[in-house]
Amino acid sequence: WLRGPLRGAQPRQALPMSVLVMKFGGTSVANLDRIARAAKRVAVEVANGHHVIVVVSAMSGKTNELVGWVGETSPLYDAREYDAVVSSGENVTAGLMAMRLQEMDVPARSWQGWQVPVKTTDAHASARIEEIPPANIMAKFDEGMKVAVVAGFQGVSPEGRITTLGRGGSDTTAVAFAAAFGAVRCDIYTDVDGVYTTDPRICDRARKLDRIAFEEMLELASLGAKVLQTRSVELAMRFKVPLRVLSSFEEMSDDAGTLVCAEEDVMESNVVAGVAYSRDEAKMTLISVADRPGIAAAIFGPLSGAGVNVDMIVQNISEDGRTDMTFSCPVDQVLRAQTAMEEAQAGGDISYHDLVADTGVAKVSVVGIGMRSHAGVAAQMFAALSDEGVNIKVITTSEIKISVLIDRKYMELAVQALHDTFGLDTAA
Repeated sequence: WLRGPLRGAQPRQALPMSVLVMKFGGTSVANLDRIARAAKRVAVEVANGHHVIVVVSAMSGKTNELVGWVGETSPLYDAREYDAVVSSGENVTAGLMAMRLQEMDVPARSWQGWQVPVKTTDAHASARIEEIPPANIMAKFDEGMKVAVVAGFQGVSPEGRITTLGRGGSDTTAVAFAAAFGAVRCDIYTDVDGVYTTDPRICDRARKLDRIAFEEMLELASLGAKVLQTRSVELAMRFKVPLRVLSSFEEMSDDAGTLVCAEEDVMESNVVAGVAYSRDEAKMTLISVADRPGIAAAIFGPLSGAGVNVDMIVQNISEDGRTDMTFSCPVDQVLRAQTAMEEAQAGGDISYHDLVADTGVAKVSVVGIGMRSHAGVAAQMFAALSDEGVNIKVITTSEIKISVLIDRKYMELAVQALHDTFGLDTAA
């Protein structure tokens, strides 16, 4: 997603000062009292000797409100104007945060994406960061500014128009700044106090992890964990930026939250680090497809062109030159997938007997870097599900994860059973 290296990223030892990045999500800046609370945390880090780059989201609910206004005004809107509208929520938060810090005698100013500048592609509403030159902010640090409050989620296109990075883009903004400025760490403040072994709302024995490896966090984020945005973890892993996830509502301490770091820095050694789930999945099967070279491309090419996010893929053994092809996708993309396949068949690109959609499934996954060196994890997982009477519909594996599709009604039972099976309620 990043076109080439993040230009401006410096070796940490080359920086003339200690820079810390702190990102505050929408719930952490939902009102003036919470902005003031967040500002106090920033002031503490300034007192600890850091120059701080604060990345802020829009106040909780504000982006949804702005998106709604766009839809009411112009259903077939100009994407450039969409970005101009929805980016304004972060601008408001950045200005208010800078004012609050100034009231606390902390030298601070707000920065919009174009002022930094955060240079992006011109893909409005889903732009990618290409470069963050540090010169402008570093010059202000040299002049005595202690805090740069940056509006997250936004940048500027080569044409000079405001762009936005898509939902969760403020996390990506924060990690990109940490990489560009060689920050000592990037702290992501949210409404949860860290990364858990699974969702505490489903399993009351879920345990907060002190540390987790980049690869594990990336898998968990892509498999349904909502703590961090996937692209932000990719960027942190690429540039080796230590990430700390912590709550803006808990007391500050040196061991607060969860540190996302390199594998060699992880102290705990459970074979499985966590259990993730995705509730809104669908299983689609093309029945009796011609088994010939290029058939997979003929199927998944149109699906990709239609914007269908295919995940798990299973092809049955061929019989009499015909086979079944099964894949999973988000349940809200089923109609799009059906249309793409019908059009491909009408155009003569593929031939199949029927397309069956099962919209009542969920994906449950176990993730852990320890799986590389430990055999039998799959057997344990399948036995645990069998003991609970949970039937597995589709299985996929990678080096550090195993995912299964099951009936959605058994999802919570499966998560709890796997959490118990792998002893995730206790540290190794």
